[in-house]
Amino acid sequence: MFSKMATYLTGELTATSEDYKLLENMNKLTSLKYLEMKDIAINISRNLKDLNQKYAELQPYLDQINVIEEQVAALEQAAYKLDAYSKKLEAKYKKLEKR
Repeated sequence: MFSKMATYLTGELTATSEDYKLLENMNKLTSLKYLEMKDIAINISRNLKDLNQKYAELQPYLDQINVIEEQVAALEQAAYKLDAYSKKLEAKYKKLEKR
């Protein structure tokens, strides 16, 4: 009976020991994955800082583009008004010619 109890307890202890080894391996793998994720996050952060710096360097040019775009829109409006005015003058001139 004692030998069977010893065998049983040995089996239980072995199973528990194997469970702990499995948990240890899982923890090691998880730790490695977290280290990889940390490296990825650091790279993303570095790239984001670079992009922000490049955007800041481009900002004056983007502002100039916006100003030019506004000026072109204003010039376009002036051209439409001038076109409409010239059409009115042409219509008046044709009326005067017919008389």
